[in-house]
Amino acid sequence: MSRVGNKPIEVPPGVTVTAETSAVTVQGPKGTLKVPLPAGIRLEKKDGTLLATREGESAASLHGMARSLVANAVHGVTKGFEKHLDIVGIGYRAEVRAGTAVFTLGYSHPIEFPIPQGIQIAVEKLTHVVVRGADRQAVGQVASEIRGLRPPDPYKNKGVRYTGERLKKKVGKAAAAAAGGAGGAAKG
Repeated sequence: MSRVGNKPIEVPPGVTVTAETSAVTVQGPKGTLKVPLPAGIRLEKKDGTLLATREGESAASLHGMARSLVANAVHGVTKGFEKHLDIVGIGYRAEVRAGTAVFTLGYSHPIEFPIPQGIQIAVEKLTHVVVRGADRQAVGQVASEIRGLRPPDPYKNKGVRYTGERLKKKVGKAAAAAAGGAGGAAKG
């Protein structure tokens, strides 16, 4: 039995859930999401909660995942999801202009990132970016694409990173030679 799959999903007031055989539509104050259901998984409504059930053991491996996707959709249309990114580096910054996020990340040109539908990007203090939306997967994907514009450099730790992300800084070539104590001169 799946522990995650058997947990009931609380449906808050103001959220409507329409279950079909192959998909679930969740509608709430922050939007509408449609979640596909794998074959063999059904949703049952009972007293303001949803319960994911499986028809046989062939769908056992998808039971918990299907329940989590529906729970994320319910959470997304009520509260939403967000990811925070920090931009580190001299002259590195971001701004939002007319449906496009513009990043200056040390390249010879600014990078224009079109904001997908259903996603909001806010820039705070020029170096802190917040990605918000109802769809958890879309928010994570957009945040990952923004981070990929300039991943953190392992030597100087400059670039775009998730807020709170711990990076391991590498020692540079000059520092490694100094720590070795003139390793090249001893071989002479």
